[in-house]
Amino acid sequence: MKIIFATGNLGKLSEVKRIFENYDVELISLKELVNVPEIYENELTFSGNSFKKSREIFEKFGIPTIADDSGLVVEQLNGKPGVFSARFAGENCTYEDNNKKLLNELSFFPKPHFAKFVCSATYFSADNQFEFIGELSGEIIDEFRGNNGFGYDPIFVPENYSNTLSELGIEVKNQISHRAKAFYGLIDILSKKGIIHYK
Repeated sequence: MKIIFATGNLGKLSEVKRIFENYDVELISLKELVNVPEIYENELTFSGNSFKKSREIFEKFGIPTIADDSGLVVEQLNGKPGVFSARFAGENCTYEDNNKKLLNELSFFPKPHFAKFVCSATYFSADNQFEFIGELSGEIIDEFRGNNGFGYDPIFVPENYSNTLSELGIEVKNQISHRAKAFYGLIDILSKKGIIHYK
């Protein structure tokens, strides 16, 4: 079965392909398609942005589509950066820009800096629309550690771990991450509905 994954993020694509690898699914990335519409993630929630992506790509190509929207929610910053996680330091910013801005804002608060990653994974087709939300709790540290990962991974230590997500690597991350939890939950829904099948 062909399913479009509405992302241009190669890090996400690699993670989610691994999560789906035991199912009869061929994931198609946006980079394999032509005339892909630009989608403005201007909703106020992760769910809103995720459904907007999966809906608009399905409406354009007519192929069942999955999407996600995820971000970091920091307790001391009243939930920031939230839905603005990818562009926290401004449009066209780098992961490092975002991390430095976050650490600067947190420098005014005492440690520990409790936070959680949140991910909304959605599925959209002509007949079905589903969502599953995954979360990963932990804390932000004030040093960059590890080379495996992207985004805020180098400064985020998950609960019950001593290493950052970047240090843990993709195998462990795909077992515990907010995105893994969201997509494994979505897979569970799709398989129980008979939409996808175990190989």
